[in-house]
Amino acid sequence: MQYKRIIVGDQEIKVPTLSLGALPILGIALVLWLLTGIYIVGPDEVGVVQTFGKYSRAAQSGLNYHFPYPIETVSTPKVTEVKRIEIGFRTVGKSQYQTVERESLMLTGDENIVDAEMIVQYRIKDPVAYTFNFIKPELTVREASEASLRTIVGKHNIDEALTSGKFMIQEETKALIQTILDKYETGILVVAVQLQDVGPPKQVIAAFKDVASAKEDKNRMVNQAEGYRNDIIPKARGEAQAMIREAEGYKEARIARAEGDVAKFSAVLKEYRKAKGVTETRLYLETVEEILANTKKIVVPDPESGNLINLLNLNAKGGK
Repeated sequence: MQYKRIIVGDQEIKVPTLSLGALPILGIALVLWLLTGIYIVGPDEVGVVQTFGKYSRAAQSGLNYHFPYPIETVSTPKVTEVKRIEIGFRTVGKSQYQTVERESLMLTGDENIVDAEMIVQYRIKDPVAYTFNFIKPELTVREASEASLRTIVGKHNIDEALTSGKFMIQEETKALIQTILDKYETGILVVAVQLQDVGPPKQVIAAFKDVASAKEDKNRMVNQAEGYRNDIIPKARGEAQAMIREAEGYKEARIARAEGDVAKFSAVLKEYRKAKGVTETRLYLETVEEILANTKKIVVPDPESGNLINLLNLNAKGGK
């Protein structure tokens, strides 16, 4: 190969001179270089084309072409793939997990320490923003998620974090993560946030179990007391109503009996006024008959008149 000598400043450079036989080789190289611009965008991808490093256009799925490197370059992020970030632990096998305490330990609103683990699922909603606006997407989402979880847990007390407030913490954390990612224009959509395990630190878990057992005993005793109250109060109210009804019935019976006695006395008084002697004798006989009905009687015959005289034995004990 022949070279041509070129002097630049104080240096001499040898430049190869092309002969006519080298042109076909250059043509083939040019064709191969142009063919490198052919690329395929998958059905779950979007092609982001850069011209001299600046975004120029987006390509949809299928066979596409761009000017070869270094004029244009293309990246194909998967916009439908749901990615996963683990906070507070790492999956090291199919069913093995490793706790990361520097991420999982955090303070609650009532200044208790809680060990919280969380999974964040996200996908790309804006491939251009995802490609150009920030670097290290996984690290960014992880740090935003950890900061959001610490912020939300710090607003709730430990009872809410351990029991009834988990769903609320999940939703508030998801909203805060999305707000942070949107603020930095990352082009990421948070699909779901799931609290995996929330509990006390290992060092105090025994004490927390004792507290939980005491609370369960308290709730059980309260429920038993409320059940007893709910059983006794209706019975007492029923007995009170029964006593009231019985008293009202007794009242009505006494009134009716008194009214009957008054009517009977009034009738006797009316007859007495008509014939005092006869009425007095009748009342006397009725009274004597009522008194002597259950007493022991002795009959002594009168030898002279032949009549019987009824005597009441007044010397007997008990009035008989």
